Amino acid sequence: MAESHGGPKGTTAHTEADGGHKEFPPFQKDTFASQLVSLAIAFVALYLIVSKIALPRVGGVIDKRQDTIDGDLAAAQKLKDESDSALKAYESELASARSRAQAIGAETREKLNAASEAERKTLEEKLSQKLAEAEKTIASTREAAMSNVRGIATDAAAAIVQRLSGVAPDSASVGQAVDASLKG
Repeated sequence: MAESHGGPKGTTAHTEADGGHKEFPPFQKDTFASQLVSLAIAFVALYLIVSKIALPRVGGVIDKRQDTIDGDLAAAQKLKDESDSALKAYESELASARSRAQAIGAETREKLNAASEAERKTLEEKLSQKLAEAEKTIASTREAAMSNVRGIATDAAAAIVQRLSGVAPDSASVGQAVDASLKG
């Protein structure tokens, strides 16, 4: 059954095909040509709107975005180049500073070695002088001790003989005996 749309009773909005089936409007033979013309006009209008308005805007946005990307890439490359040059400058300065530090260290080491060597020589000279003085002192002390040894040995021998024999010996004979003993 057909639906009514505000018209007199019994009229239908769509024509019915034989057997009571409704026919889809675009496939109606009576309106097919006008629908093709309307489709062509709508297609041309849509084509003109898209080609003249939408596509240039989209193309402009794409071009602007590409320009922004290219600008960002160029800026990034510039910053990378600056960073690389700064890194090279830093590395060369670091190498220069290391070589200067090594040169300063070597120079300081040489100065300290020279000062140490001079101080060592001064100390050796002082020690040599003190050693020579000490040897002279030892020699004079030995001579003094050796001269005292004869006197002490003579006194001791005389005291021993007197104690053992009870008689005081002659100092000349004790002196000869001590001299004979000291000669070997």
